[in-house]
Amino acid sequence: MDLRSLDLGALELLVGVDDHGSLSAAARALNVAQPNASRAVSRLERQLGVRLLNRLVTGSRLTTDGTVVAHWARRTVEDARALLDVAAGLHGETAAEITVDASMTVAEHLMPQWLGTFRVEHPETTVHLRVRNSTEVFESVSAGACDVGFVEAPSIPRGLHSALVGLDRLVLVVAPDHKWARRPGPISIRELAATPLLVRESGSGTRTTLELALTNYPSVDPILELGSSASIRTAVAGGVGPAVLSTLAVEDSTRSGDLRVIEVDGLDLSRQLRAVWRPPRTLQGPAAELVTIALRSAQLP
Repeated sequence: MDLRSLDLGALELLVGVDDHGSLSAAARALNVAQPNASRAVSRLERQLGVRLLNRLVTGSRLTTDGTVVAHWARRTVEDARALLDVAAGLHGETAAEITVDASMTVAEHLMPQWLGTFRVEHPETTVHLRVRNSTEVFESVSAGACDVGFVEAPSIPRGLHSALVGLDRLVLVVAPDHKWARRPGPISIRELAATPLLVRESGSGTRTTLELALTNYPSVDPILELGSSASIRTAVAGGVGPAVLSTLAVEDSTRSGDLRVIEVDGLDLSRQLRAVWRPPRTLQGPAAELVTIALRSAQLP
């Protein structure tokens, strides 16, 4: 087989089948029409002399040989992407830029430091930061609308890759004159679940983490939904009601005495902060550099 006839697009589809589970899913992820994807892989099979897919009624999946070829194809595709990134960087008239989506907690409390370091190390690259809740970040990353996302959600959707970039913990906070602030000990999980709280909007990683932790307890509707940790923090300090927020969001307020942290017996709200991106598994270019900076900043055990 002549190297010049090798179809990188077909190799990318093969890797996509490995990542997404079927040829149709790979075609959708790469925005390739299903008939064109099928013809491209069939042509690759003829060129290599190897059957790569089992074509079933339920979808086309990799054969054993196809899995082996996909492993080597992944390296080829990733190297080709790297080559394109290098070529783009050499093009003097085209300034490098990346789009980053980050959930509220990460964007408010960690991203400024990361972007400051990134700016020093890569002054030629423009970063477009968009602040969204975790569900919206996942949707944006999956659709290819951003280069990398940062979330604090308890789980990552199938088909996306991720890297741990930090650890966080949610805590219950109240105003200093709240009845719980006068208690000598912790409250129970059941009492927390039965208390109306100030919460973030649906789709927020903070709210999702809390709801999962309270799944087995009877709960009540929230007092109020607000769109940011800052607005909730202000409302709690004003006596509107309790809230569960990230330690990153309340650190200054608890240090100054504006808020009090209340322990909840038996409730662990530790969570992971993650960078997420679409295949391939190895992130390339400026987005990879930003994730590296985040990893350097993380104080992980």
